Amino acid sequence: MKSLLRNIAILVFILTGSHLFAQQRAAPAQTATAIFAGGCFWCVEADFEKLPGVLAAESGYTGGSTANPTYEQVSAGGTGHAEAVRITYDPGKVSYPALLDFFWHHIDPTVKNRQFCDVGNQYRSAIFYESDAQRTAAESSRAALLKAGRIKEIQTEIVAAARFYPAEEYHQDYYKKNPIRYKFYRTSCGRDRRIAEVWGSQN
Repeated sequence: MKSLLRNIAILVFILTGSHLFAQQRAAPAQTATAIFAGGCFWCVEADFEKLPGVLAAESGYTGGSTANPTYEQVSAGGTGHAEAVRITYDPGKVSYPALLDFFWHHIDPTVKNRQFCDVGNQYRSAIFYESDAQRTAAESSRAALLKAGRIKEIQTEIVAAARFYPAEEYHQDYYKKNPIRYKFYRTSCGRDRRIAEVWGSQN
């Protein structure tokens, strides 16, 4: 009798454990998204993909009026879109305020309708918030930067997110697919040099 009860207890333990394991495997990962524009989306994507907690970064276009815009249309100007990056991240590993702080320190927020060597509203810097909580966090982070005194004026827009159009496939992970061309562009555009001027060499 004791042997039978013990075997039943073992069977219940195994079944319960298997059920819990199946539930854990079936549970979807907790993710969130954030959309930022900071000039050339190759560079913004490359920067964010190095940040722990960021699961993916996708280059695209947002904030304009033309449906299904192409790179040629956006880069020529006139569509209203900005080159932007949609970040997918794990909120358990990196918070939205932390993403904001990272974003600020990898752009030049002092200029309007340009970033580094790229000029035009398609290269403007912007935070496209997707909720009231993101808007509040973005506005608070901007206020904190101004209060700190290093930045006297911020031209970066904080606006509601519009439809995000993924860029053409050859733009995705461009820094990985074309490392030499990417490095040449980033260096010649003066991105890192200007960021060091704005934020200090220890950024």
